[in-house]
Amino acid sequence: MPEHILVAVAWPYANGPRHIGHVAGFGVPADIFARYHRLRGNRVLMVSGTDEHGTPITLVADKEGTTPQAIADRYNKIIGDDLYNLGLSYDIFTRTTTSNHYAVTQDIFRTLYERGYIVRRETLGAFSATTGRTLPDRYIEGTCPLCGYDEARGDQCDQCGSQLDPTDLINPRSKVDGQPPVFKPTEHFFLDLPAFAEQLHRWIEQQGHWRPNVRNFSLNFLKDLKPRAITRDLEWGVPIPLPEYANRDDKKIYVWFDAVIGYLSASIEWAHNSGRPDAWREWWQNPDARHFYFMGKDNIVFHTVIWPAMLLGYGAGGHYGATSDERFAGVPLQLPYNVVSSEFLTMEGKKFSSSRGIVIYVNDFLSRYDADALRYFLTIAGPENQDTDFTWAEFVRRNNDELVATWGNLVNRTLTNVYKNFGSVPQPGHLTVADEQVLAEVTDGIETVGNLLATARFKAALSEAMRLAAQVNIYLSEQEPWKVIKSDRDRAATIWYVALRCVDTLKIIFTPFLPFSCQRLHEYLGYDGYIAGPLYFRDITEADGRTHRVLTGDYEQWVGRWEASALPVGQVLRQPQPLFKKLDESVVEEELARMQSRALR
Repeated sequence: MPEHILVAVAWPYANGPRHIGHVAGFGVPADIFARYHRLRGNRVLMVSGTDEHGTPITLVADKEGTTPQAIADRYNKIIGDDLYNLGLSYDIFTRTTTSNHYAVTQDIFRTLYERGYIVRRETLGAFSATTGRTLPDRYIEGTCPLCGYDEARGDQCDQCGSQLDPTDLINPRSKVDGQPPVFKPTEHFFLDLPAFAEQLHRWIEQQGHWRPNVRNFSLNFLKDLKPRAITRDLEWGVPIPLPEYANRDDKKIYVWFDAVIGYLSASIEWAHNSGRPDAWREWWQNPDARHFYFMGKDNIVFHTVIWPAMLLGYGAGGHYGATSDERFAGVPLQLPYNVVSSEFLTMEGKKFSSSRGIVIYVNDFLSRYDADALRYFLTIAGPENQDTDFTWAEFVRRNNDELVATWGNLVNRTLTNVYKNFGSVPQPGHLTVADEQVLAEVTDGIETVGNLLATARFKAALSEAMRLAAQVNIYLSEQEPWKVIKSDRDRAATIWYVALRCVDTLKIIFTPFLPFSCQRLHEYLGYDGYIAGPLYFRDITEADGRTHRVLTGDYEQWVGRWEASALPVGQVLRQPQPLFKKLDESVVEEELARMQSRALR
């Protein structure tokens, strides 16, 4: 039976274009996982969108003399275009400024409030000394009072994992202007996280399949769990759904609370857009469904502690919990099955910094290099389990010595020779032991690589795929069909048939990682239809008349399956072209010069 797999991808913040470090953490791993499960025949729902509320967007708007909505509109389009060009196969990539998202967020707020899980408190709010605006906790840094780390944030210390308030920090300062924040008394609403501490501890303890850093960090965070403010003194955000706030525009639900709700609201929007308004329940209220969340390590606790607490408190209640479908009546929303967190990517030994010119934006990268080359590097050399460094020299080496020299070379010499000498898949003769062995090894890769992908071990999976490609290259070098054809055309036909079958199976294995080149290969092999596309944008008109664009695709039409090749004898091939471009060594100097030029501006 097909599984229901929710792929919940971290929401990129719409205050600027995203760089390759961002997509290394949330984008490429999630897409690899989603594509694999679609090829397996599972029912995948991959959701996300741009995160568009909060102070950071208002700061950019103030600086440019425009509105927060204008900033959100601009970067929603830029980010959406980048994700489309990178081939991220969302079922829906939407945004948090939709009326649907507002309604779902307010429903969850109202339900938690009515159940006593959201409480009012007077607290000291942090405001900018220069603008008077609220400062987000993450825009305040100082020295951690517990471990002494001097770049602790106002919400937590990344060094020791402790939950903090801005008032806890020693020598707090604004990351915007470097000035100490001004603390003023203000009333806010707090999510009562301690009420869920025991449930969360039991649940996290049971998640033995989580990556150790995710599980350990989350358990450590629970040791000092405190109520967490979910509103801010802002004009930009989701309105508080209580009567006394109906006509007030000075306090809103804060961005981190509404952003995690986006996974649910996007699923509900997708169901509505598809003409089946209750379809989202097949993932969210189905006990057999599995939810996988993808993000960078700085967002772990939002997905392992805070969002699960909200889900536990909401249960099956509220407007969106009500249904006439008996299968889902009274069934609570599902908790995450796995939280797949990546570490950080640095650049040439330095932390990414737009202000210092130490950055490679996705759109800038893709204007000069192929998407699959970036996807390959971020998977094979990316920050899956530890912080890793992007260098241009290593990118060029990986592209030329691995992607081009191994997989690209195997495809090119196989298809070029067969197309030139036969024009179609040749009729094989008797298969030798060597023929059978290489076919069996590549066929076994379907299960081996599949098992690694299913457990989110993407680097190991891609390494195994490359190893298999190298084995087929060795097979061809030993069999030398380009020489054999001069004296024994039938034997050469058999060798090339075996190589084509291996390439066809490897095409499926590589598709989650390298969808663009594998789609072209699919067509060179004489197939029609899609195994890896297409994606497209769709304009959605809301009930209030506003429109917004979503990134989506028709993935049920894919013809590929996660299984070994059944390439038929006689299938006519199409004229092949090289799958990848070899990069000149001068790329390194050119790109380092670009980076230096940005830093000097």
